[in-house]
Amino acid sequence: MSDTKQNPGQDNGDAAAAAELDGVPESMKDGGEANVSQPENSDNRIEALENELAEAQQAVLYAQAETQNVRRRLEKDAQDARAYAATGFARDMLSVMDNMQRALEAIPAEVKDEEKWKGLINGIEATGRELQSVFEKNGIKRVASVGLPLDPNQHQAMVEIPTDEHEPGTIVQEMQAGYVIKDRLLRPAFVGVAKKAEE
Repeated sequence: MSDTKQNPGQDNGDAAAAAELDGVPESMKDGGEANVSQPENSDNRIEALENELAEAQQAVLYAQAETQNVRRRLEKDAQDARAYAATGFARDMLSVMDNMQRALEAIPAEVKDEEKWKGLINGIEATGRELQSVFEKNGIKRVASVGLPLDPNQHQAMVEIPTDEHEPGTIVQEMQAGYVIKDRLLRPAFVGVAKKAEE
């Protein structure tokens, strides 16, 4: 009886070969090549990715537009802040201008010619001119009124005056001057408006 001895190295080689075949498709274990094919839903997947990309691009465009709008609003707010920074102060100074004009209007004509009052009157007039110059430097202008049609955006009618000399709705009297700063109304002009005289 003869014993057939197996080569230990042969056992190790068979085990290694078996290990290499683990995880290999059956079609390749026999020497065949794997039949590789695209998944059936690959077209759908590509279309979904393209849609996601388009949505992302649209979102980026919206974000850029919104950023631009915010930048423009901030720039406009900054410009307005610079342009209208003196609004509160200017509104307070209008009463000073009103009082200067009332003081000049209250001086009788005969007093203006008297030598002893000329210094005072000239000082008041010079102060009024300086104040007017400051107003102009800051974009503050007086609202035109007398002789113009009533504009509700700039004038406030206080009284109607019957007359045949002017068209109804025409401003014939200014009781208090109005002012604007740049394109904003500081104070409307208080005016009297013509109306048709009763027959």
